[in-house]
Amino acid sequence: MGKPIVAVVGRPNVGKSTLFNKLIGQRLSIVEDTPGVTRDRIYSESEWRGRTFMLVDTGGIEPSSDDVILSQMRRQAELAIQSAQVIVLVVDMQSGVTATDADVAAMLQKSGKPVVLCVNKCDRIGAPEPEFYEFYNLGLGDPVAVSAVHGHGTGDLLDEVFRYFPEEDEEEEDGDAIKVAVIGKPNAGKSSLINKIAGEERLIVSDVAGTTRDAVDTVIENDKGKFIFIDTAGIRRKSKVLENIERYSVLRAYMAVDRADVCVVVIDATVGFTEQDSKVAGYAHEQGKACVIAVNKWDAVEKETGTMNQYRKKLEQDFSFMSYAPIVFISAKTGQRIDKLFETIALVNQQNAMRISTGMLNDMLADATARVQPPSDKGRRLKIYYMTQPSTRPPTFVVFVNRADLFHFSYQRYLENQIRETFSLTGTPVRFIVREREKKQ
Repeated sequence: MGKPIVAVVGRPNVGKSTLFNKLIGQRLSIVEDTPGVTRDRIYSESEWRGRTFMLVDTGGIEPSSDDVILSQMRRQAELAIQSAQVIVLVVDMQSGVTATDADVAAMLQKSGKPVVLCVNKCDRIGAPEPEFYEFYNLGLGDPVAVSAVHGHGTGDLLDEVFRYFPEEDEEEEDGDAIKVAVIGKPNAGKSSLINKIAGEERLIVSDVAGTTRDAVDTVIENDKGKFIFIDTAGIRRKSKVLENIERYSVLRAYMAVDRADVCVVVIDATVGFTEQDSKVAGYAHEQGKACVIAVNKWDAVEKETGTMNQYRKKLEQDFSFMSYAPIVFISAKTGQRIDKLFETIALVNQQNAMRISTGMLNDMLADATARVQPPSDKGRRLKIYYMTQPSTRPPTFVVFVNRADLFHFSYQRYLENQIRETFSLTGTPVRFIVREREKKQ
């Protein structure tokens, strides 16, 4: 299931964005006293009691308005409600219960989703004022008194939200299966690829860009192992995300990456690399996912001697920020090299979970530092005491040094290359954490 989604909804100007910013701990949503400032959904990760969840800020809901922008905002909020596991309805203590609040509450009750009622602007400490109790009339159970500006009551609110999260073990489906997110810009052939793999018309395939709205799971089992393919709506440039439904599908695609073990970045061979491909791949890289670049529609490219090698070199330049990702040339239409794709997915998944013993790491480190001396500055030389690997997915290495400022990026890149070469680490990003430790006297 991935991270639970919590939607913050309510009529305009009740303090949803202020509450959203307080809960995520940064000023992400625009906060103004003018109703309707937040028009699109804004989303960010938050954490409570050890559980990470996605918080979605929505534009104010005006259920009966004919205004074009307000009706679009209402549609946005409805989409957020459909996808959320828990809904937080924000109302305003100072305004009391309004007709719009009652309409929104009725709409939420029809959704059948759990709703937590948040009475904002309860800025006085102590027992709630008598007006607080009229919010019981909305029929949503016990309201929670909160001051989004001062942060009072936000812990109680998150405790209520937390009660409705699914159990963590419920979220882990098919622990032995490799979860694969098929990502890329619209119309690159992601759905066609999964249909070919599944051997049936599992997903809607169309030449119209943006046909797939939701992330869909397809389970495949073959001689290479068990795989769960998550097809995603294409991630396109923000300036191109015009249609209401599509905005939420971008969030779903990013969340599919969060759920996945391996990301297959599908590129249209007839179009070539675009800036948007780097954005899509960049998100998977930032999340530390194992990646494979699948160049689709290779059957439609006119070939001469060396065409594939030239194309590969060009892609290696374009994807220089993730040079570790193997490139596979495929055709979803003909099934060309689909077996090779499965092999590569299984390999990079294994590499992403690789653990290297401290002894082997430090043997490699001694050899690498003897070959290329660590950098120095103003007479002080970098000393690397030892290295250890605390975690996988992606492989993360803690390096203990005398001075962190001397551990230059270029030397870090050199050590990364040595690790990859020594332990055949491909298809996965590598993370370094530098710890400063004074040498004992």
